[in-house]
Amino acid sequence: MVRAFTLTGGRTQPSRDVFTLITLVSTVDLPLPPVGRRLQPEHLRILRMCAQPLAVAEISAYLDLPVSVTTILLSDLLEQGRILARPPIHVAASPQIALLQKVRNGLARL
Repeated sequence: MVRAFTLTGGRTQPSRDVFTLITLVSTVDLPLPPVGRRLQPEHLRILRMCAQPLAVAEISAYLDLPVSVTTILLSDLLEQGRILARPPIHVAASPQIALLQKVRNGLARL
């Protein structure tokens, strides 16, 4: 087991404060960095996981790391341009019951 401060290089705050528990993270296709600037294994796991958008809370759970550590790792990747972070898409309000009944009645008449 690796201590959290080792993963973050002793940092306790992310360099960017853009991540919430529900922020969606997805990977940007870039070649791996040169050998001298290798990514940590946790960074690579995040990049593999986020081929499909995932919430910060999910990433943290999959990594089995505290959210605070995960956001620091994510901010590293965001600064390198390897991930995109965006708020979740809000779903429109559900249709009203009266409208659904009219649709049902119209379909029944067909």
